[in-house]
Amino acid sequence: MKRKWKLLIAILAVLVIAGGVFGGVRYSRRGIVTVQTGKVVRQDLVALVTASGEIKPRNYINIGANTAGPARIVEIAVVEGQPVKKGQLLARLESVQPEAEVAAQRAALSSAEAESAAAEASLRAADENLLTAQAGVDRAKAELERARLFFERARQLYEQKLISRQEFDQRKADFEAFSAAVREAEARRSQAEAQRAQLASQLAAAQKRVALASANLRRAADLLQRTFAISPIDGVVTNLPVRVGETVVPGIQNSPASLIMTIADMSLITAEVKVDETDIVNVKLGQQADVTIDAIPDKVFQGKVIEIGNTAILRSTGLAASQSAISSQEAKDFKVVIALENPPAEIRPGLSCTAKITTATRDKVLTIPIQALTVRQKGDLEAPRQGVEAATPPDPARERERRKEIQGVFVVSGEKAQFREVKTGITGATDIEVLEGLNEGEEIVTGSYKVIRTIRNEARIKVDNRAPARTES
Repeated sequence: MKRKWKLLIAILAVLVIAGGVFGGVRYSRRGIVTVQTGKVVRQDLVALVTASGEIKPRNYINIGANTAGPARIVEIAVVEGQPVKKGQLLARLESVQPEAEVAAQRAALSSAEAESAAAEASLRAADENLLTAQAGVDRAKAELERARLFFERARQLYEQKLISRQEFDQRKADFEAFSAAVREAEARRSQAEAQRAQLASQLAAAQKRVALASANLRRAADLLQRTFAISPIDGVVTNLPVRVGETVVPGIQNSPASLIMTIADMSLITAEVKVDETDIVNVKLGQQADVTIDAIPDKVFQGKVIEIGNTAILRSTGLAASQSAISSQEAKDFKVVIALENPPAEIRPGLSCTAKITTATRDKVLTIPIQALTVRQKGDLEAPRQGVEAATPPDPARERERRKEIQGVFVVSGEKAQFREVKTGITGATDIEVLEGLNEGEEIVTGSYKVIRTIRNEARIKVDNRAPARTES
């Protein structure tokens, strides 16, 4: 009986000692935070901006109806996917009235040209008559001058009683006859000039009628030409939504009824992506990009940024922010166009794609994991107020300073985690560049996410970098 009690007392003593040891260990580990750590390492870093969008040709033109009113399609000369040349006939619309108008205007032009030619011929004849009349005037004046000289000589001789009165009168009569002949010649010339002026006016009117008829013919020919859909560029027919016999309606922008087909210049293929507003400030013209196309897996295509949009686009509607009445707090994107260097032959407009734009590169720089970076208020890092200081009303300026946020990491120092302010540079996919505040090889707290958010400065820590156990569902 005594042996049994001795054994029971011994067991109780062992349990009490074990409980004391366990309690002491638990008490000594009170406030210790289990963390995961990593090292500050030096490596090459690449900053990327990732955005999604679709493949588009750099230059494409929607061919629509350009007639005066609705028109029926009577011929389609191409098929979807067919290469076309600039100036090639694509489709033909109904053109009965334009063709009749062209024929009528051509007839009117021919008539006006005939009238103009007749007026021009009459004017040339009038010019010849005027020349003849002018020659008659010149001849009559010459004969008048000769008669005047004979008359003057005869008068002198008559005064000297060297010729008879009869001969003097004859010379005088000849002079007066030639004077009348000059006046008659000048009258004929004046008549010829008046006739020429009238014919010149008729020719000018005929030429104006020719110009008017020519303008009407050009207008009619333009209306006729609009019934022919002609390719303005070299390219490929990428969209052909209509068939022969359907009616297209001009003048309705973005309406399916006005579109005949789309011609795309496939010589320059681009990826048009939408970049988040927080990343657009880092994107610059000429930056390199890697583009992946969903329909062509396992291939990466090189390209470079050739255009950056200046207008924000609302993510929900796709409209420009300036054209929408939705709250300005909504997420926005900016259009970025990337030119592909060697697009494959099987590429098609509209294919979904993802672009990774290289916005910056750094060689052999100090880096830390992004998740290690955290923010603390300056007051949380200072010692708490005690005694008289705690009873004193806080200074507003000091309180604002205490609420100032500081970016940094927790550095492992012995068995404690000390917060240290750091200055960062570019951000890579998983790491971020450290410009100031850390040295290569230092150990920092990198996890878990909950610990990073809640751990306090100078907290006691326990490092456990074992991979977390996977749980079976």
